[in-house]
Amino acid sequence: MLPHARSLFAAAMLARLCYGLLALPLLLSLREGAGSYGVAGTVIGLFGLVTALLGPARARLVERHHAALVFLAVSYTLLLSALAAACALHLPVPILACLAVLTGVFPPPVGPLMRTLWGKLATDEAQRQCALSLDTAAESTVFALSPVLGVFLIAVSSAPAALGAIAALVLLGFGLLTAALRRTPASVRPAPPAGVRLRSPLRTAGFASLLLPVLGTAAALSIFEIAVVAAWGAMTAGVLTTFFSVGGILGGLAYGRYRLRGALARRPLVLVAVSAFCYAVPALVHSVPTAGMALLIAGACTDVLLITAYQLVDVLVPEGSRTEAGAWINTAYNLGAALGPAVGGVLVDRTGPMSALGCTAGLLGTCAVINMLGAIRRNGKDAGETSSLGQERAGVKELTAVRVR
Repeated sequence: MLPHARSLFAAAMLARLCYGLLALPLLLSLREGAGSYGVAGTVIGLFGLVTALLGPARARLVERHHAALVFLAVSYTLLLSALAAACALHLPVPILACLAVLTGVFPPPVGPLMRTLWGKLATDEAQRQCALSLDTAAESTVFALSPVLGVFLIAVSSAPAALGAIAALVLLGFGLLTAALRRTPASVRPAPPAGVRLRSPLRTAGFASLLLPVLGTAAALSIFEIAVVAAWGAMTAGVLTTFFSVGGILGGLAYGRYRLRGALARRPLVLVAVSAFCYAVPALVHSVPTAGMALLIAGACTDVLLITAYQLVDVLVPEGSRTEAGAWINTAYNLGAALGPAVGGVLVDRTGPMSALGCTAGLLGTCAVINMLGAIRRNGKDAGETSSLGQERAGVKELTAVRVR
């Protein structure tokens, strides 16, 4: 057990629970307040867009000013409580929309923060891989199970009351996380190096291209879900989505136990290629069991891809910008998940569900090809570099390649 890991992990799980619980109470609260699912869906879309786009900025703020975590948590709690009260009082829709968008500005970062902490707590790459795998599998479990708890909260009270309870949970979870952070040594907490001028991780060589497979994977899942609903119905889609979640949890746990051969930088390409194959199989074999097995494997590949991306953050991004880099990975995934349904709906309407499944595989195949071309270009550039920075990165890549089980 890593030092201070238990208290940090427990507090982070409680903080993540408030995000896992949010979707259904927020939707039904806005439906109750606005009187329309259409309006509620539009407002939630705006809330999600603001939350995703400002995620890196919030992560950068917390990484450079630790007190910002408390400020964000308190602001988010107050605004979420105000939104719950506004929905219960049936205030005008513009007020609900403004409150929702403003609330989306303040959600405190928990995933990116914890992944930076694991990188500092772990003593070697194997330990870091194991910690990130456990963290991702636990996060997937929370998001898979929390909708059931959300339904229970609504059933025993009301949607606005459940939203208010989630606001209180935000304050509790992030309060415990802040307390756990204060008990850790200063060397473990995320902080920019003294006297170093930091730049955006998007300007770090190799990092921006890492976001494309993440975005493409999330979009592919969303398109696949739309196509499955059109092909086999909502009930079947719900069951198949569960297969994806289970595959993600099992894949994350398995990845933490084994040391894979090959360079870390090549794994996103392999994982995206396998995912493309998984999505192509149901398009060729029109079978629900086949689609279930394909989604099980695709879920495992997706979670391992995210873990690998977080590992590469520690390799590619300088210290002081890694929390922001982790938030960019989350933002890429969330944007892909947001864009996927719109693209999937158009594909299903124009080409049919099976063709949409084939387009899903094609999307991931294109991401794999672009990632491969980018890797070839980077390798060629690295081979011609003679600077000390180039030599340092080459050493990191060689070390990653030979650390095999």
